[in-house]
Amino acid sequence: MLDGVSLDQLRTFITAVDEGSFSAASRKLYRAQSVVSQTISNFEEQIGVELFDRSGRYPKLTPAGVVLLADARSIVTGVDLLKARAKGIATGLEPELSVVVDVMYPIDAVTQVAKEFRQHYPGVALRVYVEALGGAMQPVLDQRCSVGIVGSLPHIPPKMAYERLAGITFLMVCASDHPLASHKGKIPKDVLARHTQIVLTDRSDLSKGREFGVMSPLTWRLGDLFAKHHFLLNGLGWGGMPLHIVRGDIENGRLSVLRIEDVPPEGLILPMSAIWQTSSPPGPAGRWFIERLKQMPSPASTIPAGKAPGKSPSRSKR
Repeated sequence: MLDGVSLDQLRTFITAVDEGSFSAASRKLYRAQSVVSQTISNFEEQIGVELFDRSGRYPKLTPAGVVLLADARSIVTGVDLLKARAKGIATGLEPELSVVVDVMYPIDAVTQVAKEFRQHYPGVALRVYVEALGGAMQPVLDQRCSVGIVGSLPHIPPKMAYERLAGITFLMVCASDHPLASHKGKIPKDVLARHTQIVLTDRSDLSKGREFGVMSPLTWRLGDLFAKHHFLLNGLGWGGMPLHIVRGDIENGRLSVLRIEDVPPEGLILPMSAIWQTSSPPGPAGRWFIERLKQMPSPASTIPAGKAPGKSPSRSKR
């Protein structure tokens, strides 16, 4: 008998719960109340479980009904997603969108776009990966991701198409108790060279043999921006960080912005781009995702009061 359970029975059951009574469900479903009651009774008989206590004025879910309601919702949602995905595939909508994001890009912007994406494309599975430097481009080159959000590498391969997104402000910082934090005036390059620079290194081979923004011969190289942030906070060296990540640390005095010779006082703007393979442009969902990212405003670039930045590297293994 369980094999005879229908989606109509599940939807009627859910509607009766959501509307609070069989009569309200009948109005919602444009059916006679007797039809709704009979549908639910047949459902209960088929599964061998009483879903509603009908002893009161209004039917009330039994403990078993509460448990099975969650299962019913899950089944109906799954079927709706299957139908939406099938419709999308039939009309050219991709069944999955895989996006790789440069670790420098504000995750708050990606999260906001993802929330809206779920509403616009409920049948499209979203996969988001976060990588640094060439690691944010390699999955697109390998066709493991259809869209990349990149900025840390200065060159985009010819086989790639791209569109500009809002750039981010990049600053050189160190812990407030680091020797460089107490330097008077702009810091000469030879002074920087005496101190360890914390550098974000590339886990791919795309920047092999090239250095971007490395100003000191003394370097510690980390493959994770989160780790680099903590190394800087603990005074293990100096290095560049996106302003949106370290703004709170600067305002609270945990990090100091370095003023470096030949560097704009407002820091550098790191250009960001959405990329994809020219031979494999994004479908409707990917196109929407890119357009929405283009509409996202730049992170606040104003330096916290009283904090003057030094130069950030031109692009980099930072």
